[in-house]
Amino acid sequence: MSDFIRSKLPNTGTTIFTVMSAMANQYGAINLSQGFPNFDVDPRLKDLVSHYIQAGYNQYAPLAGIPELRVALARKIDLCYQTQLDPDHEITITAGATQAIFTAIAATIRPGDEVIVFDPSYDSYAPSVQSFGGIVVPIALKAPKFNIDWDEVNNAITAKTKLLIINSPHNPTGKVLRAADIEALKEIVDKHPVLLLSDEVYEHLIFDDLPHLSILKEPALFARSFVTFSFGKSMHATGWKLGYCIAPRQLSSEFRKMHQFNVFCVNRPLQHAIADYIEDTETYSSLGRFYQEKRDYFSSQMEQSRFQLIPSEGSYFVLADYSALSDLNDLDYTAYLTKEKGVATIPLSPFYMNPPQDQRIIRFCFAKTLDLLEEAAINLKHL
Repeated sequence: MSDFIRSKLPNTGTTIFTVMSAMANQYGAINLSQGFPNFDVDPRLKDLVSHYIQAGYNQYAPLAGIPELRVALARKIDLCYQTQLDPDHEITITAGATQAIFTAIAATIRPGDEVIVFDPSYDSYAPSVQSFGGIVVPIALKAPKFNIDWDEVNNAITAKTKLLIINSPHNPTGKVLRAADIEALKEIVDKHPVLLLSDEVYEHLIFDDLPHLSILKEPALFARSFVTFSFGKSMHATGWKLGYCIAPRQLSSEFRKMHQFNVFCVNRPLQHAIADYIEDTETYSSLGRFYQEKRDYFSSQMEQSRFQLIPSEGSYFVLADYSALSDLNDLDYTAYLTKEKGVATIPLSPFYMNPPQDQRIIRFCFAKTLDLLEEAAINLKHL
């Protein structure tokens, strides 16, 4: 077969999320690796989906998504971020946020274009860039604070820099951008003709009363941006693979050119159900409190352990330094925890292009029921 095809991603294997979930299933381990809830979606939302299926809304949706959902999202964005959008030309419904990210990259990146990513980063960014001939320029966020060094960003920008990918709340670190970060980003777009891709899938999963500083709140930034979101994350339904991309009209036009030949449109009955569901603002405004309880519970259960938890400000995740427990690298240590201690986690090194050699950090997903978190902590805190 190598005579017929030359891999566009020769160094890319199966994603670590698939590997660790398969290992969890193989060894019967508690799965705190892949980022998905182990509890069901709201029964009212399921009833709405069923209603629209039974009512016959089962054929193709419009390319950009049904108007009812795009209008509902425009109202939501105005309420949350005081930004008025054109639902006809600036909002596109996608098959999850990962497809939105891939499509934004497909619409903008040509061979030789440079794309800045902040490592550790969600593992779809780099392969998506590379698949279109782009060059990934990784900037490492240093543990344990994982703050962005904006001087380093400025120094990394060249005449070939086309796109800068940011993510807040951040997967896998749980960090949230601050006002100083936004100001630094404004200075960059003022000086350089770069585009932004802002991954905001955990927009409502923020803790300790921190605000979500969406790119949508900043006109100078939004004018250059694709901003991606996930219904799966906000509705405990990651398997639905439904999200959306918001971008100014010109960028949305280019986005939709790629979108139409990728998936064309996405699940229609779910779109109708969600349009109704998000009219109740409590469905998303309460998520921060809901997940903070889980973060705090898991953290309290792990206090007696030798893991050093790194504070999580948002997302499904909390990082833990295990240097006091083992000298194994993180791939071997997560395999050990899964096979021998019955808890599957995620190593941090696959989130880097150039992993730090002396770093001993893994990621736990706390989007689980409290009883499962307690059971996992019992297995871990006696190590």
